Amino acid sequence: MNSDYSQIIENAYKFTKSLKNQGKLATYIPELANVDPDKFGVHMTKLDGDNFGIGDHLEKFSIQSIAKVLSLSLAVKFLGERIWTRIDVEPSGTKFDSLLLLETYKGIPRNPFVNSGAIVICDILISHLENAREEFLEFVRDLSDIPDLNYSDKIADSEKATGFRNVALCNFIKSLGNIKNDPAEVLDFYFDMCSLEMNCEQLSRTFSFLANGGKKLNDGKKILTSSQTKRINALMLTCGFYDESGEFAFKVGLPGKSGVGGGIVALYPNNFTIAVWSPKLNPNGNSFKGMKLLETVTTHSEMSIF
Repeated sequence: MNSDYSQIIENAYKFTKSLKNQGKLATYIPELANVDPDKFGVHMTKLDGDNFGIGDHLEKFSIQSIAKVLSLSLAVKFLGERIWTRIDVEPSGTKFDSLLLLETYKGIPRNPFVNSGAIVICDILISHLENAREEFLEFVRDLSDIPDLNYSDKIADSEKATGFRNVALCNFIKSLGNIKNDPAEVLDFYFDMCSLEMNCEQLSRTFSFLANGGKKLNDGKKILTSSQTKRINALMLTCGFYDESGEFAFKVGLPGKSGVGGGIVALYPNNFTIAVWSPKLNPNGNSFKGMKLLETVTTHSEMSIF
């Protein structure tokens, strides 16, 4: 890998910052419509202990769907391979909140990163934990080393007030037998999970266990087996960007996950994690400048898995 990664990131940041931002804020979640559209930051955490950030990389934002990787990681710890009887591992090719394929596949979501898949993961966690809301938060606090990390009630309430599509998804899956708990409880947990807030530095550090064979960087604590880690990374590569996942793999060449708060986290196994934030989204719901920056970084370096 090119050793002068900080220069590569700085150049990519300056180049991307100068581009006209063609994206739009995620106004369908009222709280996200209030974010300054010009915010832009990036942070890289390397496994050798180096890290580098630029721009608004220390300002917190709503990580939204990026949290789906963390809930999947916790669910895999409980269920192991059995989890794949409840959720598939295929790219969806449809929008992240689509109901289309659920009937065809009898309530089995296409993958854990579309909304329907993440809702089933929340149902699994509720079945396996005494208090899923609290225990999931403790899990992420431990991963991130942010002891005071909390859900954003403002963002969760904003989503609960407008999340009719997710309510429909959950009830539809319940009717097909793949939700075991009360849909209202499952949805409450789902909206809370998506409301977590972190900055780019915290996000890249939190995801470093997936670049490090399933072990936390700072203390070597084992979170997942290397096999489970490989599978989650494979899912991020093939399904992490809604129906733009193929495009991301094609242009960036890293496993990653986006959220409609404008965040993207991506990783290179055994090397680094990188988190970028720019709130304006392209038509597929992914950060317009975030995608451009990561494409620029991997194009001008040897920082991709291909």
